[in-house]
Amino acid sequence: MNEFDLIKKYFSNLAKKSKASLNLNDDVFFNKLNKLVVSVDTYIEGNHFINFKKPDLTIKKIIRSSISDLLCKGVKPKYYFLSGSGNSKAFSNNNLKKISKSLKEEQTKYNIILGGGDTVYSNKLSFTVTSIGFSNKIIYRNRSIINDDLYVTGNLGDSFLGLLVLKNKIKLNKKLSTYFINHYYKPDIKYSLTDRLNKFATSSIDLSDGLISDLEKLINKQKNSYKLFFDKIPISKNLNSVINLKNLSKKNLISKGDDYQILFTSNSKNRDLIKKISSTRNIKITRIGKILNSTHKSSIIDRYGHLIKINNKGYNHTFD
Repeated sequence: MNEFDLIKKYFSNLAKKSKASLNLNDDVFFNKLNKLVVSVDTYIEGNHFINFKKPDLTIKKIIRSSISDLLCKGVKPKYYFLSGSGNSKAFSNNNLKKISKSLKEEQTKYNIILGGGDTVYSNKLSFTVTSIGFSNKIIYRNRSIINDDLYVTGNLGDSFLGLLVLKNKIKLNKKLSTYFINHYYKPDIKYSLTDRLNKFATSSIDLSDGLISDLEKLINKQKNSYKLFFDKIPISKNLNSVINLKNLSKKNLISKGDDYQILFTSNSKNRDLIKKISSTRNIKITRIGKILNSTHKSSIIDRYGHLIKINNKGYNHTFD
């Protein structure tokens, strides 16, 4: 059973009386009357982060990926609540000092405040973050319009390559290894775009599970399809060089998740505005596709119009 089947079968009915729950099919809870926006994320060692050898960096990854849920909705987070389960080794005095220092740095960087949390003793290390923001509107999923452009911020694939380096599945020189590991632990979330996103985005989602997987979630309640332009999907110069150096395939790297970039749709009339904001805010924003009606089959094409097949669409939460 996958995540969505589980939610539909056991939990959807519990939220039916609350419009703010958004049918349990969006990134956040949004109570418009109280201007309250909330997201909750849980992270398990060995699943959501590789290990706890670098607690200072791991906690940065956790905080950034958590507030990313609000940022992609056009909402700046204000408070976060942090709960953790771990043993005396994970929560040693030295590790806790590093965690505290990193949290202070993230609070300063993203203008957020710790509101509370909980700690539990366990030999299984995990963290849960609740992020809270305030806004009178958000950008929803499933609000794309036929012929909308598809955009993504930043570059894709750097975090996944960082994971491969950490797992010793690929050998690179020190400079490249450092670059990709940094992108794994410190995703380049687009905080400065948040207050502009509402100006042009018709729908949005953050890329946590993978480009294709998350794109399909973005339109999963609509009778829409998509066309992606494979060659337009942005990757960094460093990733491109590794692809050439190691004879890798771009299609096996761009939908692996953990990017925490913003995928959004927008009317084509906004192209100049988006270019302007991209330039003035110094944020890479790339037009990578189009929303089509359901008579078209969703597809990924190269510059010659040939179909590209990506077998692994992204991370799949399954409960078997």
